[in-house]
Amino acid sequence: MTFSPDTCPHIFFDLDGTLTDSKEGILRCVQYALEQCGHPVPDAAALSPFIGPPLLDSFQNITGMEHEEATYAVAQYRARFSKVGMFENSVYPGIPQLLEDLHTAGYLLAVATSKPEVYTLQILEHFHLKDFFTVIAGSDIHREGETKADIIRLACKRLSLPEEAAPGTIMVGDRKHDLIGAHACKIPCIGVAYGYADPGELEAYHADFIAEDVSALRKIFLP
Repeated sequence: MTFSPDTCPHIFFDLDGTLTDSKEGILRCVQYALEQCGHPVPDAAALSPFIGPPLLDSFQNITGMEHEEATYAVAQYRARFSKVGMFENSVYPGIPQLLEDLHTAGYLLAVATSKPEVYTLQILEHFHLKDFFTVIAGSDIHREGETKADIIRLACKRLSLPEEAAPGTIMVGDRKHDLIGAHACKIPCIGVAYGYADPGELEAYHADFIAEDVSALRKIFLP
């Protein structure tokens, strides 16, 4: 399956695990937060489920924290992330050229990420990616409980698109949360296998297409 700017002009990209390899910074900040909360601090490899979902949910679901402690853990995470962690990060090879070529071809690009928007903007600016995107939608650090579907709807709203079944719109992401959110909004989703999904995750959550690498993603939109 391939697309063109005529058939699918709007491409929404996740950030972590899709545009950038942010694993080091995220997991170091999780370890810092656990340490500040007096919890055991596992090796980074054991904390990979933190990448993707909203942080508050992860601290509760993965570590068993109650809401109040999880809220404190998120604050500790962000204290380190805002100073150091957001830049312990790198852009996946081939992504800048892909974004430039998609933009030149006439696609309208957006970011839809569960990462707080304030950090998302700084990261995209730092890596010189911001100007490729017409809309950048992230979560609000002052509002709890936002889902990936909420973020996708926000991106649609900012583009004056219907918040469900937006025509000519597709999501690109690496985790089940991207797939669940896209399908809740009744748009297709491409799962990128080079990100942080567990083996079989993209298939289990019904990715409409799977791109094994950035080259394969390019071929879907620029055949």
